[in-house]
Amino acid sequence: MTKTPFPGPQIPSLVQQVLTRIDLGQLNPGDLLDEAELAESCGVSRTPVREAILYLEALGLVRRLPRKGATIFRPTIEEFLAILEVHAKLEGQAAGLAARRLSRQGAADLEAAVRACEAHAAASPNADPDGYYQHNLRFHECVALASGNGVLLESLKTNARKLLAYYRARYRFAGAIPLSATEHRAIAGLITAGESAAAEAAMQSHVQFDQVTVMDLLAVLS
Repeated sequence: MTKTPFPGPQIPSLVQQVLTRIDLGQLNPGDLLDEAELAESCGVSRTPVREAILYLEALGLVRRLPRKGATIFRPTIEEFLAILEVHAKLEGQAAGLAARRLSRQGAADLEAAVRACEAHAAASPNADPDGYYQHNLRFHECVALASGNGVLLESLKTNARKLLAYYRARYRFAGAIPLSATEHRAIAGLITAGESAAAEAAMQSHVQFDQVTVMDLLAVLS
C-alpha cells in the first residue's frame, strides 16, 4: 500500500494542526472539520486544506460522511474493539523492546513521567482527568521512544489518536487515575529491570478495556 504523499509544503503544517487538536482534546470523535476555519487559521486557501484532509482520511483519522463532510473518526463498537486489540499488542511490544533497549536517558525520562503521574494521582485522585491524561501520554511516549523502533512509534501514534478521546474519558471514572498511576509504576519497574516478557504482558493488560467499559465510553462520547 502506497502512503499518500504530501503534495506541498503547506500540507504537513495543516495536518499537524489537526493532529495537535486531537491530542489536546480540542477535536473529538464525530466533530466536523471546518475547512473554512482551518484555511483562515493557517492563512491558506481551501485547496491545501482539502489535500490535508485527504491525507488524514488515508491514515484513518478522518471519515467523510454523506451530506456532512469530513469528521474526526468515530468508531463503532466493533471497530473500537478491533483497533484496541491491535493497539494493545503494539503497546505491549513497545514495552517489551524498551525493557531490552532502555538507555540511561530513557530510564530517567520514564521515571520522570511515572513520578508526574503519581504526583497528580496523589494530589487530585479524581479530578482534572484531562490534565492527568497529558501525563499519561508522556508515559506512553517514553515507553515507545525507549523501544528504539521508529516504525512502531509511528504506528502507535496513529492508532492511539483513533482512541485518544476514549482513553481520556476513562479518567473521569472514580479511581481510574490512581489505578493508572499504580500500573505505570509497575510497568516502569519491569522495563527498568529488563523483564521483557512481563513488561509486554503488563502493558498489554494496562491498555485493554473490557467490552462493558468500551460501551460505557462510547455512550459518554456519543
